[in-house]
Amino acid sequence: MKPERPKPDRPTLIADTAIALIGERGLRGLTHRAVDEAAGLPTGSTSNLARTRAALLELAITRIAELEAPEAPTPLPPGQPRELLTELTGGALHQALTTGRTLTIARFELALEATRRPELRAVYDKLGAGFLDFAAALLAGCGSAAPDADARRLVRWCDGVLFNSAVGSGSEHPPGREELHAEVARYLGALLAVQH
Repeated sequence: MKPERPKPDRPTLIADTAIALIGERGLRGLTHRAVDEAAGLPTGSTSNLARTRAALLELAITRIAELEAPEAPTPLPPGQPRELLTELTGGALHQALTTGRTLTIARFELALEATRRPELRAVYDKLGAGFLDFAAALLAGCGSAAPDADARRLVRWCDGVLFNSAVGSGSEHPPGREELHAEVARYLGALLAVQH
């Protein structure tokens, strides 16, 4: 008999439900009442936690950042940082286009909303900075002469792949794991070959 998974705490349940609603219905489908109903919570539970719509959006962005936070093996295995970066990046892209597709779509919805709400933009950008730091550290280990600039390039490229494959013109035929791995390896090879 499998042990039961622990139930998430109420803030996590509300945040996860908000993300699912954004991914399924868009931002127009996100209301405090809709979150309560979808989460099976008493009416008013979501508004008690996040009183305003902006607070609910911030809760969703913060949770997405937690769920998408990159995890590198600690300590990093010796020897092949480029292969490790290729594997981590390809795996993250594949996950974002398969089991994490709803999360990816919600993130794009929230990124667009952040262009209209400066307070949301600040939260979105602050949380995204962790991804840049992570990529820069690995790129430095790969021999990049400008790891911070290369990290920005890599993140832009990844966002482009995700947009095209999740909601853009490539969404009907998203790349599989092997194709993504090969594309990441090719992009990193070109990126690291550029003289800075």
